[in-house]
Amino acid sequence: MKVLRTPDERFESLPDFPFEPRYVEIPNEWGPSLRMHYIDEGPRTAPSAVLLHGEPTWSYLYRHLIPSLVRGGHRVLVPDLVGFGRTDKPAEIDDYTYERMVEWMATWFGLVNPRRVTLILHDWGGLIGLRILAKGSRRFERIVAMNTGLPTGHQAMSQEFSTWRLMAHNMPVLPVGQIVNGACFVDLPPEVISAYDAPFPDESFKAGARALPGLVPTHPDDPSAAENRKAWQSLSRLKKPFLTVFSDLDPISSGTEETFKARIPGAVGQPHTRLRHAGHFVTEDRTDRLIKLLSKFTRL
Repeated sequence: MKVLRTPDERFESLPDFPFEPRYVEIPNEWGPSLRMHYIDEGPRTAPSAVLLHGEPTWSYLYRHLIPSLVRGGHRVLVPDLVGFGRTDKPAEIDDYTYERMVEWMATWFGLVNPRRVTLILHDWGGLIGLRILAKGSRRFERIVAMNTGLPTGHQAMSQEFSTWRLMAHNMPVLPVGQIVNGACFVDLPPEVISAYDAPFPDESFKAGARALPGLVPTHPDDPSAAENRKAWQSLSRLKKPFLTVFSDLDPISSGTEETFKARIPGAVGQPHTRLRHAGHFVTEDRTDRLIKLLSKFTRL
């Protein structure tokens, strides 16, 4: 496994991103160890909020939520998935599997060891984080799911997702910042688009961004579909408070929140919200409203 590391200068002077980088080394049985980047803000002894981003973003996605959660009394931890952000990037598409992504992130949880965790999940952050949650929920106190899911291969996928899956794998140039912008309701400023491009100096760094859409189980016999079904058996007994915050203009995840609300006991009676005039990246489209919702749900 060849592993790439984005030069530090790519992350200098990004707008609204003053956070000090922190790193842990993740053991990797398929190649060299992987340096995983994460943000760690707020008192180390405070209850934790762990925010997991998705595809093709990185911890920059949560830049506006971090200060608010710190003010609310949390230790805020935001890791970059393997292949994204300041975390190391295996160079080949075949280096990425769903199970490896889960194992790498589970290892990060074991090394950093956050306690009394509010788990906030978006996109692939949910596909990974819900699997970790299902394996043992003792460290977690509440969960927020935003435009995400845990597919088992039985759900019908939208045409928009099928198109994105093909694009991610086949486009000669994958314009990550423009893809994020195109999935928002608002137009992002050029400097923000550039910040989403920062982790990827050239196409060789984008294997993870290209790989993940193809790893989503779309048929019952796909790799990881059975593991996701097993995870649902655990989640269907989860009584921890579980909140969904979805958007009205995201064709990728539309309707998935109803599955969470119907199957997870902890979702009963929660103030579930569907944000209006918001695309897939709700943290960009409805920042102020999302901060208010999370502040109320995570109040200590």
